[in-house]
Amino acid sequence: MMVAIYPGSFDPITYGHMDIAVRAAEVFDKVYVAVVYTKQSKSFWFGTEERLKLCKEALCHIPNVEVISYMGLTVDLAHKLGAQVMVRGLRMGSDFDYECEMALNNRKLAPDVDTIYFMASLEHIYVKSSLLREIADSNGEISHLVPDSVAAALRERINSRV
Repeated sequence: MMVAIYPGSFDPITYGHMDIAVRAAEVFDKVYVAVVYTKQSKSFWFGTEERLKLCKEALCHIPNVEVISYMGLTVDLAHKLGAQVMVRGLRMGSDFDYECEMALNNRKLAPDVDTIYFMASLEHIYVKSSLLREIADSNGEISHLVPDSVAAALRERINSRV
């Protein structure tokens, strides 16, 4: 059985993330969407439990996808789950530089875990969580970027800060 992990902060999950998860689920027998545990910080809008909940709601329709949270090195999680593959999404050239460094370091730490990239679909190539948060914070339209539950959570977060 081919097991993959799709790690990320998912702050919050977007249609771009969901597209990668759906496509990975078509290729691998089991996909763990792994939400990295983070201490509350100014750079994250949502805590780990909130991001985990939003991801579970967004991906519940995919039977071979399980959403989990984790702490520590992603390659250690891969070994714990028996994952042979780490899934990552690529949008633009700037993503490639970062992802290449990460893949090479992960390969050094865990030569038995490969990194496989899915190019973002054209309609999601510009979607980035930080940009999404900025649009939402300026009361811009985000329904084309995230599921309704995520849009509602973003609006609630913005309103609670006011």
